Amino acid sequence: MRRTMMLAAAAAMLTLGTVTPAMAEPGNGHVFTLAVYGDAPYGTSPTDTAEFQATPAFIDSINNDPQVSLVAHVGDIHSGKQYCTQAYDQSVYNLWTRYQKPLVYTPGDNEWTDCHKPAEGGGTYSPSTQQINYALDPVTHQPVDYASGNPVANLDLVRSTFFSKPGSTLGNGKQHVLSQAQVYDRAHPNDSKYIENVMWQEKGIQFVTLNIPGGSNNDADVWYGAPSQSAAQAKEVSERTAADLRWLDRAFAQAQEDHSTKGVVILTQADMWDLDSNTAAHLTGYNPFVASIASHTTQFGKPVLLFNGDSHQYKSDNPLSPSAPCVGEVAGGGEGACASVASAHPGYDVPNFHRVVVHGSTFPLEWLKLTIDTNANAPASANAFGPFSWQRMTQS
Repeated sequence: MRRTMMLAAAAAMLTLGTVTPAMAEPGNGHVFTLAVYGDAPYGTSPTDTAEFQATPAFIDSINNDPQVSLVAHVGDIHSGKQYCTQAYDQSVYNLWTRYQKPLVYTPGDNEWTDCHKPAEGGGTYSPSTQQINYALDPVTHQPVDYASGNPVANLDLVRSTFFSKPGSTLGNGKQHVLSQAQVYDRAHPNDSKYIENVMWQEKGIQFVTLNIPGGSNNDADVWYGAPSQSAAQAKEVSERTAADLRWLDRAFAQAQEDHSTKGVVILTQADMWDLDSNTAAHLTGYNPFVASIASHTTQFGKPVLLFNGDSHQYKSDNPLSPSAPCVGEVAGGGEGACASVASAHPGYDVPNFHRVVVHGSTFPLEWLKLTIDTNANAPASANAFGPFSWQRMTQS
């Protein structure tokens, strides 16, 4: 990776990424705890607010845990059956001000890439007119979605709502993070758009978030169901994928250069191994990320833990292992055909990698209590890996 003055600046700023002493667990400087969750609050329809209304008590349950120093949300702030509106995004932002801890958030697909879909209030391409029939409010006759569900416009809305200041976290408390908007390779000025991609270091652990939406990396699901992908969609996928990969390069470069780094945590929305009754071809858009993570993890040689949401069902596994377990039926494979999670991206064997899918979308609301002990080195199991261990927590 090219060494530039900007990388030097990044390293300098990353040294700020530590929790203040008041937030650390007393008397145990090598142990700290995070709350990780995603795919919440969800609704079964545009008018279903049950999970939203339950969220303040859920937030309080995290606030009331004195060990938790930071909260991470891995995306999807509403379901695929709810509309994409400015008012809703703002309501979630307002809800999160209740957190007494700093909150790091990476966007999911439901709040931007999927806004074009009819179920989310976008629209449907008409073959007869070759135009898009947008979902309209029956009273005002105006589009129900922000910007008629245009994904790029909705990502800009997410950025203006949740990422108005580069390097800042949400909620309360202070956690210094470095945004891609603050440091980027001058050869790729478009990378400055990705304010939502952040990284920080804490007690020997490198953290990095990546805007990778679930489904198909905004690639296989053509906007509004049109016959072919638009130039705007192709540009979005190409630019963001390249920026994400460069950000991942930077995160691992930082981890490699600091020999005291004990592990890396990656936070993103997409379940890049979830076939979801599709063929493996539906996940092709994730190939560059999987290849990069596998290569960097192998070279790093220390534990790398990935958290993602998207598929909603809690899972703890290593999808970069040829012995990964069966995850469901193969699309078109016939009765009884079964695929391993590794079949989505075959050919990898990276033992120092592990991933956890956070449970989301359903009651009771759930979060993972992630404890990091940089003196530990646990073998991979259902709830531990290297310096990491985690516990499923539900709202009482």
